[in-house]
Amino acid sequence: MIYGIQSAAYIAASVLFILSLGGLSNQESAKRAVWYGIAGMAVAVAATVFGGGVGNYAVLALCMIVGAFIGRHLAAKVEMTEMPQLVAALHSFVGLAAVFIGINAQLELALVQQLIAEQGALDELTGFAAKLAGKTSAEIAILKGEVVVGIFIGAVTFTGSVIAYAKLAGNVDGKPKQLPGGHLLNAGALALTVLIAIGYFNGAGVLSLLLVAVIAGFIGYHLIMGIGGADMPVVVSMLNSYSGWAAAAIGFTLGNDVLIVVGALVGSSGAILSYIMCKAMNRQFISVILGGFGGATGPAMEVEGEQIATDSASVAGLLNDAETVVIIPGYGMAVAQAQQSVSELTKRLIARGKTVRFAIHPVAGRLPGHMNVLLAEAKVPYDIVLEMDEINDDFAATDVAIVIGSNDTVNPAAMDDPNSPIAGMPVIRCWEARQVVVLKRGQGAGYSGIENPLFYKDNARLLYGDAKASVDALLPMID
Repeated sequence: MIYGIQSAAYIAASVLFILSLGGLSNQESAKRAVWYGIAGMAVAVAATVFGGGVGNYAVLALCMIVGAFIGRHLAAKVEMTEMPQLVAALHSFVGLAAVFIGINAQLELALVQQLIAEQGALDELTGFAAKLAGKTSAEIAILKGEVVVGIFIGAVTFTGSVIAYAKLAGNVDGKPKQLPGGHLLNAGALALTVLIAIGYFNGAGVLSLLLVAVIAGFIGYHLIMGIGGADMPVVVSMLNSYSGWAAAAIGFTLGNDVLIVVGALVGSSGAILSYIMCKAMNRQFISVILGGFGGATGPAMEVEGEQIATDSASVAGLLNDAETVVIIPGYGMAVAQAQQSVSELTKRLIARGKTVRFAIHPVAGRLPGHMNVLLAEAKVPYDIVLEMDEINDDFAATDVAIVIGSNDTVNPAAMDDPNSPIAGMPVIRCWEARQVVVLKRGQGAGYSGIENPLFYKDNARLLYGDAKASVDALLPMID
């Protein structure tokens, strides 16, 4: 009876998760989608906790309370600029959980097998141990396969997410770096993992699983270290996919249907998103997930000209004279927390009869949809926020394009330089506008370290300084 109710609850939770995932495809339905996800998780947790085979409720309640407190504290504390690294950190937790659960499954399996060998069948076993006691030798072999796969994916996800976090937070250089041997080193580590897994199937025990976790952890570290900052949005979505497959592996190990469904949803959706973003960046999907395999074939083109600085009064004059304005936000807007100021600038320009729109590149920022979330938070109307493909052909008829803290997504080198690290990547062609104003903190090349010829074009002017302060200085001069 109770297991039937649990199964029904799991189905309901799965439906809620599917509705949540579907709702996230649209800005207007995203908030409702989040509540679907919250409700689904609440149903799944309650069904698991009270579905039988679970004990130590006091310890479990304490852990849930502590976890909820930490989660709420982080959610209230973390700025939108830190969301990409927070997402990477959360992915690492899923991966680590998969490793722990896999190792614990082997420890319980060994204990149950020992008890059965000493005492025969044990009717008093409950929960996961009871499931283990009732498995045939073929089912045990399948379980071991699930454990190995779960630990491998979990360890790769854990260390890869930690490195992604460090790169996004600026604690590790965003440039791609690999140890001597490069991809051959990864291939050798994978082959060694397979050999150790074979030993595990032949009775090597928990030590072999620990070795699998260590080697897989190295692979995750080395893969993400080999991916440059320009590809970090793809890395985040890819790690999201890995964490989903790790969760699915946990579900198979524990025999938990809702974990299998949720893991498959997250894993497949993350993989699809990674593929879409790779297409948006003209990247080969396999190349990116293998740690930046391939890349530039020669030295980048020399950039000619000079960067021409401007001031707030000159930019305000351009905006006052303009009829059409396109704003292109990037991660620099997020860092400066300038979205509210940009929203106010937009309102003032529209109130004065200007046509204002936003151009969003699929990989703007360091997280898929990062810019859309920031603009929605600042109450920028959805109908003036356009994707790159919807607005790119309109720049020739645009008076002023304002680039706020963006580099790679507006870089002409992607089209003009076959040796550029972003060669072939579709970009926002803002340089076709009559005048381009770039709000920039300094003369550096940006997070990915790629030089941008846009900054040297005759129709480009650079307004140096903090993006929020620069936009705030414009507001009183818009008449």
